[in-house]
Amino acid sequence: MPTQAAPHAVASTPHTGPAPAVTDAGHPRRWSIMAVLGGVAFMAQLDFFVVNVALAGIGRSFPGTDVASVSWVLSAYAIVFAAVLVPAGRIADHWGRKKMLLSGVALFTLTSAVAAAAPSLGVLVGARALQAVGAAMIVPTSLGLLYPSFPKRRHTLVVGLWAGVGAIAASAGPPVGGLLVTLDWRWIFLINVPVGITTLIAGALLLPEVRRPKGADMPDAASALALLLAVSLVVLATVQAPGWGWTDMRTVALFAAAALAGAATVERTLHAKAPVIEKQLFAGRAFTAAGVALFLFSAGFAIVLLSTALFLQEVWHFSPLRAGVSIVPAPLASIAFAMNAGPIQSRFGRTVPAVTGTLAMALAAGYWLAAVHTAPDYWGGMFPGLILVGLAGGLAQAPLFAAAGALAPERATTGSAVLNMSRQIGSAVGVALLVALTPRTTTTGFDHAWWVQAGAGLAAAAALIALRPRRTP
Repeated sequence: MPTQAAPHAVASTPHTGPAPAVTDAGHPRRWSIMAVLGGVAFMAQLDFFVVNVALAGIGRSFPGTDVASVSWVLSAYAIVFAAVLVPAGRIADHWGRKKMLLSGVALFTLTSAVAAAAPSLGVLVGARALQAVGAAMIVPTSLGLLYPSFPKRRHTLVVGLWAGVGAIAASAGPPVGGLLVTLDWRWIFLINVPVGITTLIAGALLLPEVRRPKGADMPDAASALALLLAVSLVVLATVQAPGWGWTDMRTVALFAAAALAGAATVERTLHAKAPVIEKQLFAGRAFTAAGVALFLFSAGFAIVLLSTALFLQEVWHFSPLRAGVSIVPAPLASIAFAMNAGPIQSRFGRTVPAVTGTLAMALAAGYWLAAVHTAPDYWGGMFPGLILVGLAGGLAQAPLFAAAGALAPERATTGSAVLNMSRQIGSAVGVALLVALTPRTTTTGFDHAWWVQAGAGLAAAAALIALRPRRTP
């Protein structure tokens, strides 16, 4: 029998026999549910970052392809993932979050297998685009399933763990990719297949179903289409601009079209009966601050992740494996702080750890500007900054994503999707700026990128402070 999980959200258990109802103590299998959802979110988010160190190997596998063509293995995933997140989150609330998540896992697993076996670059890029659709179905829905499974007093803890998984996935991308690419770049995709199959089985058995009641208004189609166009066009323009030129007419036209689509999205948000992004999401300052800060932080963090891997390989001439292993301190530090995200937020609130994390990212950039030179000096140059980066990822992302927990339960999935969209657009901007600023043969271009990283961290901290919720008298 269905049980009431939260206002306007209906939770039901899998039809595998009688199952205990969700109570104020949370779902009886809540920690098993947490393990499944954390694992699948890790897999989906890791694939955005793990491919960076494999691009050279992919290019060698397909003779006759140039760097611009191979870069679409990254760009296709970034564009589609960012564009589909919010519509997928809204549809999940109506169709069923469990059903949406398992369908996303199935699609992600199948397209990972296609990518691993891709006979041409075109097939690989197409598989990556469909893989991104699966990831967009997974990531916000996984958080939307967590809330009804845990009592409200545990939401800070579980959101901290969930966001920590994302931080670890981002930081672990280069080392995991560096390890797998020593075997063959195809292992980067092939390893998803057994993980995906295991998750499908575990999810079918463990996850509760959560959906809005029948008769609730479906998301406005026009606003969904406008949002898809706005996000895909702005990310496409951003990733193409370094190659085309920022003043090239194609770049200007894409940004102009994105602005028009964005204006249409805002208009539908304000006036449509059931827009894909509801204006109530931004009624609270905490959610607005989190969205702005995630965009800025993610732009800087994308520069961190890609610039360190590129610098170690192209300036210090580390092998992909050695570069990947050298970056390991960052995800290890992220794990340490993410595991304590709940107690940290309980003690200091959301703003203080988030500001500390964003400032740590800026401090890492400042340290690298002062201490990293063309001559290799890992322990004195790169290592201290990596520890600060790990602190940044572990401290900042958990409280920023926890802002979705301040929303009404029926808006948790959409709120998570909006925050993830901010992160993905920010990441695309960061990568584009790095490509535009970095000649990749000396520290000079990386210095420019690290200045941008520092600025992004400081701007994110400023946004969090300026938009922090006002205390009521």
